Amino acid sequence: MLTKKQYEEGVAFTLAAFRDAGIIVTDAEKARIEVADFGLGAVERVGLQLLTYVNTERCCAKEMVLRPGQTCPEHRHVGGTEHGVPYEGKEETFRVRRGTCYLYVDGIGDKAAIRATLPPTPVTVFHEIVLHEGEQYTLRPDTRHWFQAGSDGAVVSEFSTRSRDESDVFEDTRIQRIPQVEA
Repeated sequence: MLTKKQYEEGVAFTLAAFRDAGIIVTDAEKARIEVADFGLGAVERVGLQLLTYVNTERCCAKEMVLRPGQTCPEHRHVGGTEHGVPYEGKEETFRVRRGTCYLYVDGIGDKAAIRATLPPTPVTVFHEIVLHEGEQYTLRPDTRHWFQAGSDGAVVSEFSTRSRDESDVFEDTRIQRIPQVEA
């Protein structure tokens, strides 16, 4: 669980990162910034700050902010059924706006050779994709992946099909995707 102070510090960090990246957000958007610690209580190391602009039945757009060395743990976006209607897992494109993002996906990779620091959560994929400012990568549905910011942090835009964060499957079974903030 996040403390109120941790949440407020995460929002402040996110707003500063947006400003540094030249991303303008409205007051209403500022109020919707999410600070996710994944229930692990180590938000500076394992966490993510994000703002969802839109999430409809067909598309989603987000800004994700990672602190220096912060990791979003390994997960995948699986398909399922909602209201009796089957759906495919989320397809997403990451585009780095500021900083460097180390992205790890299924494929050939050497755990000993990756540039990121191994997080304190289980990871099983080590095919490394290094994304610098202006570069992007598209993940197909149900692709195992995790990502980490470089030493200066990162601002990453996500463009995807509908996001169903509550149904993401994480490698670490302790993870709670929806953050809880103390009252």
